[in-house]
Amino acid sequence: MIIGYARVSKDDQNLDAQTDALTAAGAGKLFADKISGSKRERPELDRMLDQLRDGDVVTVTKYDRLARSLKDLLEIVEAIGERGAGFRSLAEDIDTTTPAGRLTFHVFASIAQFERERISERTREGLAAARKRGRIGGRPPALSVAQKDEVRRMRDQEQRAVPEIARLFKVSERTVRRA
Repeated sequence: MIIGYARVSKDDQNLDAQTDALTAAGAGKLFADKISGSKRERPELDRMLDQLRDGDVVTVTKYDRLARSLKDLLEIVEAIGERGAGFRSLAEDIDTTTPAGRLTFHVFASIAQFERERISERTREGLAAARKRGRIGGRPPALSVAQKDEVRRMRDQEQRAVPEIARLFKVSERTVRRA
């Protein structure tokens, strides 16, 4: 049986394009998650893996729908194989039920992992260059230097409760503890 798996990262994203493609590819059963691919615990993916039988073929529109990291992708495809099932990706034309398909799968997965690492590396380089020019990213501090001094005084000298100080300054309790 061809079993389709679809995934989008956010609740407001739509699964229709994926489910239509999987149905057109002959999927007799569909599983779909609305959760980030970086999260390993995905309820529908786990349910699908539990229901796999010998000879089934798990089909996705693109292999990044199944996993975001090479390690996770390889582990999931291995788990599929251990149940006697195959893996097929429509966009990359990968089918692990054949030796050539398994080779192609590993090559594509390695390239995808390489590209994700390069993107991360370029991002870090860009942030370092911006910092070198005096630009600091991230959220602005919740408290000014003077406010931090006052928070520490109230917390440490007056022994006032952290929740009370947090309410007064309209910040989280963690911000008060870190001040």
